[in-house]
Amino acid sequence: MNMNMNFMSGWEAKIQELKEKYALMCSIPSLNIGTKKAETAIVQGGMGVGISLSGLASAVAKEGGIGVIAANAIGMIESDYFSNHIEANVRALRSEISKARNIGNGIIGVNIMVAVDCFQELLHAAIEEKVDVLFLGAGLPIKNIPVEKIRAAGVSVVPIVSSGRAAKLIFKSWEKNYNDIPDGVVVEGPKAGGHLGFKYDQIDDPAYALEKLVPEVVESLKEFEQRHLRELPVIAAGGIFTGEDIFKFIKLGAKGVQLGTRFVATDECDADIRFKEAYVNASEGDVTIISSPVGLPGRAINNTFLKEVSDGVKKYFRCPSRCLESCGAKDAKYCISEALDNARKGDLDNGFAFAGSNVHRVEEIVPVRDLISTLKNEYTMAVFYDYLKTEYERMAEKLASKREEYEVLMQKFSQLTEDMALIGKTISTIPK
Repeated sequence: MNMNMNFMSGWEAKIQELKEKYALMCSIPSLNIGTKKAETAIVQGGMGVGISLSGLASAVAKEGGIGVIAANAIGMIESDYFSNHIEANVRALRSEISKARNIGNGIIGVNIMVAVDCFQELLHAAIEEKVDVLFLGAGLPIKNIPVEKIRAAGVSVVPIVSSGRAAKLIFKSWEKNYNDIPDGVVVEGPKAGGHLGFKYDQIDDPAYALEKLVPEVVESLKEFEQRHLRELPVIAAGGIFTGEDIFKFIKLGAKGVQLGTRFVATDECDADIRFKEAYVNASEGDVTIISSPVGLPGRAINNTFLKEVSDGVKKYFRCPSRCLESCGAKDAKYCISEALDNARKGDLDNGFAFAGSNVHRVEEIVPVRDLISTLKNEYTMAVFYDYLKTEYERMAEKLASKREEYEVLMQKFSQLTEDMALIGKTISTIPK
């Protein structure tokens, strides 16, 4: 009886050990950025204008990911934006960071466009509010970066790039100018929503696919990891939709992923329900590449507003300033910030929604918790499938090898049989 109980107890312990090992292997890994550690290596993309504010960012952070507030034209949620846009932007950013902190714990980031006219004001405000991570895109964060202030505040910095060359340039500039380096990079491929860091002819070129870019950027950072004895995580972004996608890019060397489009269709997203429904109702043919007034291509959901603009209709707009140097406000048919803000408020007759290439796959609006749970389950299945596939290939290779050995042995056996028969005949002819 005791022997039987000990046997059962031993097996239960073994089963528990296997369960723990399997859970670790099949879970989306954690993500270390500088001194910050996210339980789940999922970064919610910073989506302007006003799409990802404190509501969405705090919900993602609460579930173990990194929630990101988009600073671009964030002041449009304030009443005095058109008369005092810089102060409105700074005020709104501080307020949203504070709200996110009050809602719950977790890692909160801020996405700031380097090319905006109030970049420095927004940057210093985010540092002073001690945001966890700064994501800096739409330009190279090289000049006038207050690195000492950033480090004193315990803030991590992650540039957003579209190539290994750009990543290398930023890191070398930081080494030279600040005797420091950023804490990682986001590499954003051409399938992302919003403004794209690619030329029009590169968007559908396989040479610029995210699958190509991730290993390139990982390789470009190795010398800096070795020189500074630090891990520099690469975060893959642009077109990532499922847990299977997450697994694929982690296998390619990424330490985490950034998703934007899927987080729009959540209860906690800060946009109007009509904006979210535009995602749910979008078909594959609705996704289009536009020429933005700021001089960049962008991916959006086509609608009446964009069709009219494409036909040459000029929309009335108010321009508080030339908020981006590249903006051709004088000849523009509309203000990109105002159009995006209108869409955020649900007025899609006077605006439009930026979206990633997979927006047509969005089927429903769900809580952030459910979305992340789904991504985790999909990731687990992808890991399990990959394991089975690897085992199948290994066994098939082994079987093929054994088959070859078998065939060689059968040939030798056949030859031996023939030799024995010949010897037998020879022996039979020998006189007794």
